[in-house]
Amino acid sequence: MYAVPDQTGKLVIVTGANSGTGKEAARRLAVAGAQVVMAVRTVGKGEQARAEILAQHPDARLEVRHVDLANLASVREFAEGLQADRTPIDVLINNAGVMAPPTRMTTADGFELQFGSNYLGPFALTVRLLPLVLAAASPRVATMSSGLANYGRIRFDDLQWERRRYSPNFTYAQSKLADLMLTQHLAGIAAQRGWNLISTAAHPGFTRTNLQTAGASLGRDKPKRTPYNSLRMLPSQESRTRHRAAAVRGDQSRRRQRRLLRPGRTLRAGRPYPSLSAHPAEPAMLPPPPGSGPNPSISPASPCPPRPADLKHQLASALMLAVMRDAATAGHATVRRVAEPDGRLGDELVRNDRRTA
Repeated sequence: MYAVPDQTGKLVIVTGANSGTGKEAARRLAVAGAQVVMAVRTVGKGEQARAEILAQHPDARLEVRHVDLANLASVREFAEGLQADRTPIDVLINNAGVMAPPTRMTTADGFELQFGSNYLGPFALTVRLLPLVLAAASPRVATMSSGLANYGRIRFDDLQWERRRYSPNFTYAQSKLADLMLTQHLAGIAAQRGWNLISTAAHPGFTRTNLQTAGASLGRDKPKRTPYNSLRMLPSQESRTRHRAAAVRGDQSRRRQRRLLRPGRTLRAGRPYPSLSAHPAEPAMLPPPPGSGPNPSISPASPCPPRPADLKHQLASALMLAVMRDAATAGHATVRRVAEPDGRLGDELVRNDRRTA
């Protein structure tokens, strides 16, 4: 696992730090010595997350503050509180967001919920905190995007999805594409003005957090189960503990893997679709810079999106890679490199036959 360098003396702001990737980022940065402000919408959940981290790391410096990115007045109040402290901000992590509410909802200011929470809120927060960020020696702004930005489109004539039929996933993709454009534009301004500022975007990968449940459950009586949060093979904050327990008791997920990997049977992971990048800095994932399109005043959208069949292939490949990783970790199979017919190298998974072991 990546070792976080020493962060002693640094102030880090993490939005959505009560669970998922935000909580993990807050924990690891605090363990590395940073003073972390856990910016959360529900203070009670933030305090619970803080207590859980302190139970494992008593010396962690954590502070919980309230901010609701779906309410610009709350963003202003949060920023003014930090401005009153006059402490330079070394790292701002725009992590919080909402994913795929089943129906079109709006923020406190009347904006479509995903566009408002995932883009407008972080944008307003970044701009308001920019003076404190630039006051730090080597500041960094990291904004959480998604690989789904590849099929996002910015419709400037209907940003709020008022004229079109609402689509939870395409609306989410639009907001994450907007986050990439924000990241790239901030990096461009920093370079133009000579700021010692790094602006980066992140793709969270295929992880199991409550992001997939919380948004899809808005307006419902009970949480919605989706393929993304139902597959226990996907990594999560508790993955290491669960994997150790699974190896001991041989739970249902392991039995399913053993049925798949019969003696002599091989499974191969399909190749990722080339336009879906797992690294947020690759050109295929970033929109072209301003001025490179037919209309210099508008940044063009991302490259042409993959076809639905290609997206299904990408998902199947990701799931197969997860199965291969877990099976190899548990000792049920061995991963080896093989030559594909076209000359490329691929991964092959072969079950370890206990009768010959």
